[in-house]
Amino acid sequence: MLKQHEELFQPIKIAGCEIKNRYAMSPMGPFGLVDQEGLLKDEGVEYYVERAKGGIGLLITGICVVEDEFEGTNPTVLFCTERTDKWRAMQQFSKLTEKVHAYGSKIFLQLTAGFGRAGMVPMIAKKAVGASAYENKWDPKVIQRELTTEEVEQYIKAFGHAAAFAKHCGFDGVEIHAVHEGYLLDQFATEYFNHRTDRFGGSFENRYRFATEIVQTIKKYCGKEFPVSLRYSPKHYMKCPRVGGVAGEDFIEMGRDLPEGIEAAKLLVAAGYDALNIDLGCYDAHYWSHPGVFQKDALYLDAAAQVKKAVNVPIIVAGRMDDPDTGAQAIRDGKCDMVSLGRPSLADPYLPNKVREGHPERVRPCLSCNFGCSNRISTAGRVSCAVNAQCANELTNKLTPADQKKKVLVVGGGPGGAECARVSALRGHDVTLIEKGDRIGGELLPASKASFKKHDLQLADWYANELNELGVNVKLNTIATKESILKEKADIVVTALGSKPFVPNIKGKDGKNVYLAKDILNDVTKAGKNVVIIGAGQVGVETGIWLLEEGHNVTIVEVLPKFMPAGHVSDIDHAERLIDFYKGKVLLSTEILEINDKGVKVRNKDGESLIAADTVIIATGYKAENTLYKELESELNSVYNIGDSAQARNIYYAIHEGYELAKIF
Repeated sequence: MLKQHEELFQPIKIAGCEIKNRYAMSPMGPFGLVDQEGLLKDEGVEYYVERAKGGIGLLITGICVVEDEFEGTNPTVLFCTERTDKWRAMQQFSKLTEKVHAYGSKIFLQLTAGFGRAGMVPMIAKKAVGASAYENKWDPKVIQRELTTEEVEQYIKAFGHAAAFAKHCGFDGVEIHAVHEGYLLDQFATEYFNHRTDRFGGSFENRYRFATEIVQTIKKYCGKEFPVSLRYSPKHYMKCPRVGGVAGEDFIEMGRDLPEGIEAAKLLVAAGYDALNIDLGCYDAHYWSHPGVFQKDALYLDAAAQVKKAVNVPIIVAGRMDDPDTGAQAIRDGKCDMVSLGRPSLADPYLPNKVREGHPERVRPCLSCNFGCSNRISTAGRVSCAVNAQCANELTNKLTPADQKKKVLVVGGGPGGAECARVSALRGHDVTLIEKGDRIGGELLPASKASFKKHDLQLADWYANELNELGVNVKLNTIATKESILKEKADIVVTALGSKPFVPNIKGKDGKNVYLAKDILNDVTKAGKNVVIIGAGQVGVETGIWLLEEGHNVTIVEVLPKFMPAGHVSDIDHAERLIDFYKGKVLLSTEILEINDKGVKVRNKDGESLIAADTVIIATGYKAENTLYKELESELNSVYNIGDSAQARNIYYAIHEGYELAKIF
């Protein structure tokens, strides 16, 4: 390994459990990996085992429900020790722990009380319960029923039973979910949501009593040396219910502020917690707990460092911590003890091994795009990853060597084409990739110019390096034609030429002050002080926020009534808050009438008006570039079209289609 990364591979103890290195896998919901009984499927077992193979020292599972009567989580959403036949659960959990242990890793089962007001009723939680009667976060018409004192006590006993069962199944410890993100246990700890008058409400100590009695009960059942960590958010970033703050904003914290968070950490550790797994945020500021592209790297580290100064147990910290230089330095500086990988472990489960072997450049980067993980859960009901088509498909989506070596020609070096070329080469084919530009990456390259999109460039560089390592013949600055492709006499031809910007027929669209979003991303100096962006999709919004950061005045205009219609809920919320913070404007349901040298004429419910602008940016979507494919499909038997070249969508579909196609040649 490189000398600057040595700290990441020193062992560490959590209570009586020694862990081989400082890498942990963050707990993430096991959506799609659980059956109707709340039992982990075989593909779920392999999902975790793959991360153990990749060298992660400590795996922390997604949440397991300890009590299913009061809230009633829906089947196939979460593990549940209550709903599941104990004999079958023991078989499956034991299979998981034994396989993980074979790779020298340790594994904790994360146990939860549930969602409370953060649960979507009835999609996830069938019943609405909470610390106190309060509006559900997602639907204010739903009022959470206050749990009785006896019910809370039953929850606490259930945690003890579940932890003992986990220990019996070979888990090395448990993590409690959570005084974090505004889930049910956190709602008890939060003064704003806890209006109880029993011993679980009122004073500071009483609000945290639910959490403290849980760990005390587990220690009675499992012994003092059995590790119990806590998923913990020392600050909520909540301005008011359903409204969060952004970095650099001065506001009054209505949830838990950092001073209380530090005092609570002392109380929780004194009660018996052996480690704190730190993040920030809550469901009212969802983009802190599930950071998207607009958040900076290592966004929890400073808060974690303040907590570490106050307690004497290991501090685990996540939050875009995949850069090994950052993680190792944080440990050297005493800011944390372990680095937790959530989405980065989905993007590349072998990240720790690659760093340990001295090849961090071969780590496939996480984009924090939320397309394959969070968004995929809401659209397809299962976890995945935009840049890793094998994620959560380790059992069924394995690569096998090709039966016969073939000559494969890929046209287009964007993510779809690059993935197709990479996988074809891995399977043993003779691969040539033709790219008209001077480097691999396609639309990743202009997208990466925004200050918060550097990971897009890292992915482009990763593909370039991997194709080189695999011996792919990459022809840059080369324009492919039907004639040149036919001369190659390839066995397989794949066109992956991406898409072109769609420009609606607006009067004045060819004016000197009008640009495509790509033009501005490639050269921000073209943008004047006052900017109008036509289109509130992902590209338009990201361009707008970058220009706002750079000091421009920005108005985003969208003809449809929806803002960022394809975005994840947390990214949409964060984008709206940032635009408001930087004093930008968004006009929805607004028709563009004309672009002229003074600005943009629009019409909406308030009538017609002129938005003054010296620069107008068109970001109204893309259309497939499939001309070459159409020319070839009548000439060749084995020609395929993938990614945006087939249908303009997002990076998830481009990479997954490239992988899926290449694995069958």
